[in-house]
Amino acid sequence: MRVGIMGGTFDPLHIGHMMAAETARESYGLQEVWFMPSHIPPHKHEAGATGEERLAMVEGAVKNHPSFGILDWEIVRGGVSYTLETVISLQEEYPQHEFFFIVGADMVQYLPKWQGIEELVKRLTFIGVGRPGTPLDLGLLPEFIADRVLLADMPLVDLSSTMLRARAAEGKSIRYMVPDAVYEYVQRSGLYGVQP
Repeated sequence: MRVGIMGGTFDPLHIGHMMAAETARESYGLQEVWFMPSHIPPHKHEAGATGEERLAMVEGAVKNHPSFGILDWEIVRGGVSYTLETVISLQEEYPQHEFFFIVGADMVQYLPKWQGIEELVKRLTFIGVGRPGTPLDLGLLPEFIADRVLLADMPLVDLSSTMLRARAAEGKSIRYMVPDAVYEYVQRSGLYGVQP
């Protein structure tokens, strides 16, 4: 089975994440895409929502898609989330699966700085999905990484979780920028300064 892993903080998960997962699935014949919220990603500050809150938002967003699932391993494990550790565990648990790791264009250019990237590119293929303002130029990458990155084009949606948190804190609506289940969760729980 060909499985895409969509990792991220998802603080909150937004429609850009959903579109990236669907684009990668369709472009490269992935049977499933597993969304994997990180506990504390090594390249970001601690998230605004707790791991459990982010997990709940992702669960609500993906539950109605027949090919989308959720992987809670990094939240359960705790600590700083390193992709290599998770990929090794995944391949031990699911040796029959072929894994692809889905990343945004901004993260494609950051791949040389990932811990254990030499080992990671031996274990899986990356799918880089286009984002506004960040060209996907594999020529900027070392050849051993570029050879393991596939590119997928999607309609460019200029959204970020940082921008959505700021909008919510200012009392502005994030409806239609996030899946309905995420919007309802934020409204109910008062996350990001929203008045429930």
